[in-house]
Amino acid sequence: MKRSYLIGAALLVAGLTMFGCATTGGTGWITLIDGEKGLENFNRVGDANWRAEGGAVVADKGKGGYLVSKTSYANFEIRAEFWAGHDANSGIFMRCADPNKITDRTCYEANIFDQRPDPTFGTGALQHLIKASPMLKAGGQWSTYVITVKDTHLRIVLNGVETATGYDSQLASGPIALQFGNRGKEPGGVIKWRKVEVRPL
Repeated sequence: MKRSYLIGAALLVAGLTMFGCATTGGTGWITLIDGEKGLENFNRVGDANWRAEGGAVVADKGKGGYLVSKTSYANFEIRAEFWAGHDANSGIFMRCADPNKITDRTCYEANIFDQRPDPTFGTGALQHLIKASPMLKAGGQWSTYVITVKDTHLRIVLNGVETATGYDSQLASGPIALQFGNRGKEPGGVIKWRKVEVRPL
């Protein structure tokens, strides 16, 4: 009995080590952010002032930055609850080719940018690749992204509405990154992440 207990404990420790401190929910969902918990599941790139505050992970100052997941994913689904200020420039970056250099050309980006000069690639779009249709706004409210990336198919659903779907084969796998961009000004708009989950497919 004691030996079985020790084996079970070792397997649990190994599992937690494999996923960092991320927790696994039902039906294969891995929780990266849950309220104020989850910063330990990411590496920081840039100088954004990420912090746990008010039941979420928040940034609102700095020249710009990202929370980059410590794990890479190929085929997956993301559920993310976020609050963006009306002037926020943010997004969810996926299959990033270089975890230390996050761009919308080396990752797929589900955009959050209500005030983008060309709104067709604003909130709800897959930046540079698939225009948002319909073009929705997310500023000043809690919103939910459900994003599916399976082989070459990419699909974005914002608050229950499909805003972008299409195909691309440029990027095969990589980490997920959450963005704070200040648009060249201080402060740069608030972004809050309340719940972020990923499920490998």
